[in-house]
Amino acid sequence: MILSSLKIFQKKGKSILKEKKVKKNMLQEEKERIQKETENKFKSYLDQQKIPYWYIQQDIETFSPALKTYNVQRPDFFILLPHFGFILIDVEHREPLEKYKKFCIDNKEATKYDNLQKLFNMQVWYAFSNEKIHYTTWYFMPVAKALELREKYLVKEKQYISVPMESFIQLSCNEKITKLFQNENTSQF
Repeated sequence: MILSSLKIFQKKGKSILKEKKVKKNMLQEEKERIQKETENKFKSYLDQQKIPYWYIQQDIETFSPALKTYNVQRPDFFILLPHFGFILIDVEHREPLEKYKKFCIDNKEATKYDNLQKLFNMQVWYAFSNEKIHYTTWYFMPVAKALELREKYLVKEKQYISVPMESFIQLSCNEKITKLFQNENTSQF
């Protein structure tokens, strides 16, 4: 009797673990789908503005083993801006924390982008939007600014930077990305 109960318990335990794994995989797939949709919406924004870019494929085969030794993060877009040069953009599907009106930026990821900037002299920016606002507004911030704000807004136990929405440069889908580089927005450069 005890042995048969133990076998049933083991089967249920395996079944529960399998269910949890399936749910976790489904959540990951949904997260990847939403991220891909966000990147596609950003492509549409760039195409509408006639901004040249390269989309950076995110699979493991397109990431150089040598880059791993530098502890850097790979952004999503390489954007070419006439008369300015280029910037790298990390596009993220992000919703602000409603109660606090802040976006959360992963501290470890920001540090990796900082390494990329410092080692290779490249500007990296964040671009956040989400489906709740139908991707009609994009929130931009240079990684350098996020790192400056880290001292004030780092949530240590969770290891993210909780950045107020007003710290971002907001662009509607009809505004040109070059607005990011108008004098009042580039004082830190």
